[in-house]
Amino acid sequence: MSDFRKIKKKILEFLLDKDFKKGLDGISRLSGRQAVNPLFSLLYNRDELVRWRSITAMGVVVSGMAESDVEKARVVMRRMIWNLNDESGGIGWGSPEAMGEAMARSLLIADEYHHILLSYIMPEGNFIEHEALQQGVLWGIARLAHTRPELVKNSAHLLYPYLDSRDSMLKGLAAWTAGLYDCPQTNEKVAELTGNQTELTVYTGEKMESATIGALASSLYLLA
Repeated sequence: MSDFRKIKKKILEFLLDKDFKKGLDGISRLSGRQAVNPLFSLLYNRDELVRWRSITAMGVVVSGMAESDVEKARVVMRRMIWNLNDESGGIGWGSPEAMGEAMARSLLIADEYHHILLSYIMPEGNFIEHEALQQGVLWGIARLAHTRPELVKNSAHLLYPYLDSRDSMLKGLAAWTAGLYDCPQTNEKVAELTGNQTELTVYTGEKMESATIGALASSLYLLA
């Protein structure tokens, strides 16, 4: 078995540990160079919990890199950005979520890259049209907003179209962020959504949880 496969297997064991915090500690003891490539591959895992926990772990690894060698962290962030570029030839599953997770855990990374994550919902920016990827972008923005609300505040108005989306997940994820702000463009729609009883399954940092759109709009679920 190659070193890559051995490390990936070990990381998978950490991700599935019943005590996920303990599992994250195990992953953080690996070098960033060892952990990054296996984690990128696990972002495509068919098991939803594995995929989401890989996102959390990637944030832990990148934030650790930022403390010890920020340029290495930047390389990983640029790789995520490239994955979301049409020219990459890929889809970029998990990359916007992992970007948001890394920025939530590292102020340095957040200061440098938050504008890029937000540009993915800007019509005049790097707008992403793929709805499944839009969900990932909105989750990443929610993760950032719940931790560093000041970095998203001036872009809260960009969430308005999603609050009126036919896609319940897009609507709920947008409300999860918009509900944090007093924004003239979104306040009325958020108020309407607080009574929405449509149920969604969302990842809240360690596990998948059931939540209504109304509960998300009312900030009853914290994303940290």
